[in-house]
Amino acid sequence: MSPRSAAPSEADLTAQLAREGLRAERWSNGPHAVYGRHEHPYGKVLVVAAGSITFTVHRPRQVRTLAAGDRLELTPRTPHSAVVGPEGVVCLEAHVSLAP
Repeated sequence: MSPRSAAPSEADLTAQLAREGLRAERWSNGPHAVYGRHEHPYGKVLVVAAGSITFTVHRPRQVRTLAAGDRLELTPRTPHSAVVGPEGVVCLEAHVSLAP
């Protein structure tokens, strides 16, 4: 098994999202920050640029830990929560109109 290739840079991830017609905003948080269960009226595409974050999607229930280069897409009104990993996280997030 080969080691995981290096994650793309933040600039590369931003450019990839732009090629998809998405305008991403950058946000970050420190280690072990907790986002309680919530939902948004919009869809979102989230890409981890550095660190890690574990999302729990509550309907249907699934748990995903995202590391640098990983992507999560949520449709509008999808209940979710998250816990930031031990090194903090930097994310790029775009709000989109995704079909439910």
